[in-house]
Amino acid sequence: MVAEVLPTRSIRMNSSDFQEIQSDAWGRSFKPAQLEMEGQTYTAEFGLRGGHTRNYSKKSYEVRLENGKTFHWNAEYDDPSMMRNALSFYFFNKIGVPSPQTNHFWLIINDVPQGVYLEIEAVDQLFFKKRGIGCRSLLYAVNDSADFSLTDPVSKGTKASLFDGYELKLGKTGTKKRLVSFVQNINRLSGSKLNEHHAKRLDVSQYLLWLAGAVLTGNYDGFDQNYALYEHSKSGKYRIIPWDYEGTWGRNCYGKPCGSDLVRLQGYNTLTEKLFTFPSCRRKYRAIIKKLLLSAFTAEKLEPVISQMHAQLSPAIRSDYTRKASYDTFLAEPAFIYNYIDERRNILQQSLREWL
Repeated sequence: MVAEVLPTRSIRMNSSDFQEIQSDAWGRSFKPAQLEMEGQTYTAEFGLRGGHTRNYSKKSYEVRLENGKTFHWNAEYDDPSMMRNALSFYFFNKIGVPSPQTNHFWLIINDVPQGVYLEIEAVDQLFFKKRGIGCRSLLYAVNDSADFSLTDPVSKGTKASLFDGYELKLGKTGTKKRLVSFVQNINRLSGSKLNEHHAKRLDVSQYLLWLAGAVLTGNYDGFDQNYALYEHSKSGKYRIIPWDYEGTWGRNCYGKPCGSDLVRLQGYNTLTEKLFTFPSCRRKYRAIIKKLLLSAFTAEKLEPVISQMHAQLSPAIRSDYTRKASYDTFLAEPAFIYNYIDERRNILQQSLREWL
């Protein structure tokens, strides 16, 4: 029944290699494997991925195909719905922020079922090529030092490097220097010179649309990490892509209910604070939020997507004994998410009235 509802991905590899990967939670090694999917067999490299989730009994994996394509396979162990990442990326794509495509599937490794996983498209050269977007450089924001400030979030002193928090994925000589300069100027400029800097180096409209998506979905960790930053080839401006949205729609990144008011209307980071010193940016952002509250961010618009995703997952989740949350909790998740949407709309509408 599971195979009829969800696609299957099958990994075959040396059993000792698999045991080595499983036993070293913080290991970075990748082992040779064969991937079978959609009637095709691919030569691949197979390894662990993730942050705190590496210590979980159900691991998340990265698969690198010989042709250069990469898949991220998330166990989504903390999310009782198994839908939050997928729903968030659907929402971002719907509002016009290019985001990873997702696909739920049933994983088998060396003939042993591993349960339901979420396949997430990698943000890499193929991501941009597929969408016809020119990309000069690409950086991953991998920890909360990627908050566009000069201050280290742990020591509260000056950062050793303004590149702290980032991982270079694509880019030639000068990529790091340009980002450091961008962050320096955000913090040292003000008034008309800061406005000119933003106009030249940041796609402000795209950034504010991304910000609205992060605020609406309630991703507290998404403002100072868990995003990809790229330079658009033609304009030379920075644009932003969401990443890791498991802690959204009313639950945090550990799957705990966190309330619908966790994230404020303005979000959190230094770049956003600087943008909102300009009335024109505040007006533009208010208009974006108001429009989305009337259109994409409503239970009426999202219910068909949530219902379809939940119905497709239900038989597989019922058969998946690797999950942390109970099947009964999974069944209640659509109602939980609809309640979040209703509460979030009311909270943000009130915040808009109070924000000058």
